[in-house]
Amino acid sequence: MNMNPMPQQPTQPGGASPQQVALFNSVFRENCPFKFVFGGVTGFALGGVFGIVMSSFEFAGPQLTPALQELSTKEQMKIMLKDMGNRSYSSAKNFAVVAAIFSSSECFIEGYRAKNDIYNGAAAGCFTGGVLAAKGGAKASAFGCAGFAAFSTAIDYWMRHSD
Repeated sequence: MNMNPMPQQPTQPGGASPQQVALFNSVFRENCPFKFVFGGVTGFALGGVFGIVMSSFEFAGPQLTPALQELSTKEQMKIMLKDMGNRSYSSAKNFAVVAAIFSSSECFIEGYRAKNDIYNGAAAGCFTGGVLAAKGGAKASAFGCAGFAAFSTAIDYWMRHSD
């Protein structure tokens, strides 16, 4: 005989109920500081991978000078790998900044507008492009805004309409 008047909720492997998992997911999906950090971390990781791939295709590494040619293969590899690491780290930092600014600004805009549509990405793209180009002056900021907004809108449109 079951003395428990409450029905048992099915639990996830960690012991959390489906309602707890849904609450956890919604809190983090709607939390702008979390999106800022998550965007920065994932941007850093993706930028690092992108940097490694792109630096392996570039020939702008250490110049093949007679001094470098005189070094052993092991020493040449150390120099090349160090250069590849530096380029990868630089790319990772840039991607992290862009992703953090874009994802958090899109979250704040979506929260302010209380809508989830294509215009949030366009506005966040404009903001991100403008901020990233601000050192170049007003004209550069305007072009950065327009370019990043167009890119964000195109990606958002494609994501919403691809099957």
